[in-house]
Amino acid sequence: MDTVSASIITIGDELLIGQVIDTNSAWMAQELNKIGIPVHRRVAVGDKWDEIWNALNQESAASNIVLITGGLGPTSDDITKPLLCEYFGGKLILHQPTLEHVTCLFEHVFKKGLPLAERNIKQAEVPDNCTILKNELGTAPGMLFEKNGCLFFSLPGVPHEMQSLIKNEVIPLLQNRFNTGCIEHRTLLTAGIGESMLADRLVNFEVNLPQNVSLAYLPNYGMVRLRLTMFGEKTNEVNDTINQQFSKLQSLVKDVMITDNDEPLEAVIGRLLSEQKKTIATAESCTGGYISHLITSIAGSSAYYEGSIISYSYEVKEKILHVNKTTLEKYGAVSEEVVTEMVNNALEMMQTDYAIAVSGIMGPAGGTPDKPVGSVWIAVAGKERLITKKMQFRFNRQRNIQLTAANALLLMHQLLTD
Repeated sequence: MDTVSASIITIGDELLIGQVIDTNSAWMAQELNKIGIPVHRRVAVGDKWDEIWNALNQESAASNIVLITGGLGPTSDDITKPLLCEYFGGKLILHQPTLEHVTCLFEHVFKKGLPLAERNIKQAEVPDNCTILKNELGTAPGMLFEKNGCLFFSLPGVPHEMQSLIKNEVIPLLQNRFNTGCIEHRTLLTAGIGESMLADRLVNFEVNLPQNVSLAYLPNYGMVRLRLTMFGEKTNEVNDTINQQFSKLQSLVKDVMITDNDEPLEAVIGRLLSEQKKTIATAESCTGGYISHLITSIAGSSAYYEGSIISYSYEVKEKILHVNKTTLEKYGAVSEEVVTEMVNNALEMMQTDYAIAVSGIMGPAGGTPDKPVGSVWIAVAGKERLITKKMQFRFNRQRNIQLTAANALLLMHQLLTD
């Protein structure tokens, strides 16, 4: 088995100022893991010649595969292509097949009705010492260079273009070049127990893990994912070993385990509803539809999700969701009494088997001494049972919303499984 690892370099000032979130690196790392290639390092650099050049030097010294995304567009700040031309000692030439592809896109796909601009024609210019990777979905071709035994793949930063090139060009090339072995992961999700308590429970398990198996703790929103990872040469042996260890892990956390798959909580709830042939609706105030967004992010959710009433104001709570005006005036919107009426009315109005209701103060303003920012009431209900819960969060607005949604789904999971 070849010793192989990869580095990822993402290029763009927008990544460094936080204007754009780098999702490309995460996606590429996942795809490389699937074929047994670990990512050694991920680096983001701005649109600066020296910074890109130094990153190429550093990452090629540490890895034998370097994946580069970004900087291949038609504007003046896109400097990756001329830099790579100089870095690898080539010269820019007009690549006729790429020019024909760009022309076809503008004439038949984009249908601009205008002649190609000079900057669009330059998209077909490539270093003469690279291998062209055809970009079926865009104008900037991918490029493959080799130097001192290291492979450099330069790919567009547009996510769907990059993903197409990775799947159709890069992965097949790497699989032909390297005998990589395999990397296997097994992940489960726990709730109701903190990371440190889990670690205490799993001390002996971790100590006795085989040398090439590792355990990772991934806490988020009151839940902790546990991931086992194993790297080896033979797929069958790796799968047998990691499955044995994963079975031991499941038995040790079975009382707090939500799922033994690497999947979000909303997918677990969706599967439970589908299995029980039940339906659900939501009545959201402080989350503004975020719980509905999570539920409907799962393919097939239309089979069990009916809809939501986003009753943000008192007026909508009263006139649309039919919360009693007296209840609102006496207890306030953030109260057990109000979310109880919200969830029961949602059940009746939507004619579903289950419903979730939330009301709270997400911040940064709006809190009072008796109901500070982060105060939330959650209610989940079926036709025969109601559960309510008060929460007090202490974070910023976005995290408070996410925590409210996560805890609402956890409470629904409890209702579905008790």
